[in-house]
Amino acid sequence: MIKISSGERERRLTVHVADTQEKIEKGLMFVEKLPENEGMLFVFSEKTYGGFWMKNTLIPLSIAFLDSDGKILKILHMEPCKEEECPAYDPELSYHYAIEVNLGWFEKNQIKEGDDVFLE
Repeated sequence: MIKISSGERERRLTVHVADTQEKIEKGLMFVEKLPENEGMLFVFSEKTYGGFWMKNTLIPLSIAFLDSDGKILKILHMEPCKEEECPAYDPELSYHYAIEVNLGWFEKNQIKEGDDVFLE
């Protein structure tokens, strides 16, 4: 479970943790439905660069990239891709964590870049 603070508002999100290379590479591939208040938290052992791709991902997602303190640096929107070549969604900055949720979840919950994420 994580808590996201945006000003006076707090929102909780149940997350599946991807903290090994295998889990990070698989991500939400082949998931047909993601419950409304669930997502995936990607944990990198050190600062990382580069993007995420949506190969074999069946649902549209939003992704937030976080620094080591849990501050949201960038939010991107990603579309499913069943092709052999899929685009990468690159925040063009270094990050330590990433959170994937259903497309539009951050906006629906008034969560934006600069907000803080806490592990519970």
